[in-house]
Amino acid sequence: MSKVKSLKELNSLKEEYKKLIQNRLSENFEPQTSNIDILVCGGTGCHASGGLEVIEALEKTISSNNLQEKVKVISTGCFGFCEKGPIVKIMPENIFYIEVTAQKAEKIIEEHILKGNLVEECLFKSPESGENLLKQTDLPFYKKQMRIALRNCGLINPEDIREFIAMQGYEALGLVLESMSADETINRIKLSGLRGRGGGGFPTGLKWEFTKKSKSDIKYVICNADEGDPGAFMDRSILEGDPHSILEAMAITGYCIGANKGYIYIRAEYPLAIQRLKIAMKQAYDLGLIGENILGSNFSFHIDLKYGAGAFICGEETALINSIEGGRGEPTVKPPFPAQVGLWKKPTNINNVETLANISPIILKGSEWFNSIGTEKSKGTKVFALAGKINNVGLVEVPMGITLREIIYELGGGIRNNNKFKSVQTGGPSGGCIPVDYLDTPIDYESLTAIGSMMGSGGMIVLDEEDCMVNIAKFYLEFSVDESCGRCTACRIGNKRLYEILTKITEGKGELQHLQDLKDLGTMIKDASLCGLGQTSPNPILSTINFFYDEYVAHIKDKSCPAGVCTNLLKYYILPEKCIGCTACAKVCPVNCISGTVKQVHLIDQDICIKCGACFNRCKFDAITKK
Repeated sequence: MSKVKSLKELNSLKEEYKKLIQNRLSENFEPQTSNIDILVCGGTGCHASGGLEVIEALEKTISSNNLQEKVKVISTGCFGFCEKGPIVKIMPENIFYIEVTAQKAEKIIEEHILKGNLVEECLFKSPESGENLLKQTDLPFYKKQMRIALRNCGLINPEDIREFIAMQGYEALGLVLESMSADETINRIKLSGLRGRGGGGFPTGLKWEFTKKSKSDIKYVICNADEGDPGAFMDRSILEGDPHSILEAMAITGYCIGANKGYIYIRAEYPLAIQRLKIAMKQAYDLGLIGENILGSNFSFHIDLKYGAGAFICGEETALINSIEGGRGEPTVKPPFPAQVGLWKKPTNINNVETLANISPIILKGSEWFNSIGTEKSKGTKVFALAGKINNVGLVEVPMGITLREIIYELGGGIRNNNKFKSVQTGGPSGGCIPVDYLDTPIDYESLTAIGSMMGSGGMIVLDEEDCMVNIAKFYLEFSVDESCGRCTACRIGNKRLYEILTKITEGKGELQHLQDLKDLGTMIKDASLCGLGQTSPNPILSTINFFYDEYVAHIKDKSCPAGVCTNLLKYYILPEKCIGCTACAKVCPVNCISGTVKQVHLIDQDICIKCGACFNRCKFDAITKK
């Protein structure tokens, strides 16, 4: 394809390429005449659960039935409903199939495509009524979602630039280059109220303005794709499902601040995202949508990929800059900020993936449109990765202001195994644990901060009655200790001391004074640390002490773990009313601490028991309990 020289040419291509995706946009379906697009989730999650085999089975069955002219299989980005993958969607009928295997894929072609019969075993069944829900929009998981950053994920082939262009791709860039000044564009972003989605929540337009005003012959744009929070996969999914949206937004940013060079700093552990970014970059260069004289203008912008080696600290912007320069990934003192002195000592604008994914829609639809979504101080939508003890693990994009209860119980489908909700951890290792009393808290930057947590990049891990909050705090602190760069004493030494205290408590060696020590030391670390990692690492401890104080006391005074998680505090007991004397438990005990003869009630010697749980796992009669 030749290079596109103007917005007019781009719009002409858009109309031509719409034919490629018309089946996905049309609401009209005629069984005898309509062509069919079969969309298959091509995200990492569905790949891991057999998505590639599903695609292969679909294509093979289509070929064997000579349906190639009528039916196309398209690998898309993530649909979001990861719990029920692999997902297959039939368009334009809009039939949504879940948990599809290679064998079921063959059945979809043979029954649905050839005979017009629904494959009911692959349909989502309403948890309330038990009826089959046919369309994506019928599923509770999607009903309260509003997809802006994820607008193309699950809809287009991320490896085909034509499909992105058909969805107004690069139109915002063309509009900016042809008819908007840098100041006008920045003002539109400022008026939209968009704030950084990487965790800090700094106003995006203001950051652009600061960088533009910095005097320099060279400036840089960096996309921060170093997503390292446990349980988080928001940015990865956007890059896998809609990579061109990030390239376009970076070019718009470059135009606004006066930069001609950009870097995408991405984790090397994201091979699929990297692969699709490389394909997207080549296609965009070939069409002249990045590179020299974009769309026939005087503006040029080039993008390179830089791979991170998995250091969580490199998500911090100054540590990221040091890493790109080839130095040690550790933060520097601010000010000066990267907008003033950044990459190679030049002014640098850094935004994360999700922030950039919102740019083009704001340019095309206007600041008032985006500003009308969300709350007074938190505008637009937010993407969350739902994980943990929840029925519908997956990726959701919801308007700011929606409550935690709505996300967990309506989109998330409630707690697994009908267990009792205990807490939700937001903000990753930097966030806090929120108890049931605050489930009606609206999701926005200020509300979450007010209850000791934070928005973070969007990880949301749900915990139930079987989770120990002391152990959860210890888990996140262990992560922070491992990921600390070690530059500042407060974080390097202070977090280790916190971890040592938590370890003593979970081993039954804690003292009540330790609770005050945790509070005092945690507060000091927050105040004295150099960067966001240390400044927020005590949050899981401080929030759990605040909301689950009794659980800490039980570990210290009663030497027991109410959730039955902390191994050193566990005791296994045999229930006389249930034990039939089968001897199965005694046979697997590695230390021979279980006594009793055949058909007689057995007994565990607590002085010898090493709390390995082998007997508990072996008993078929629920005769062994732990507490």
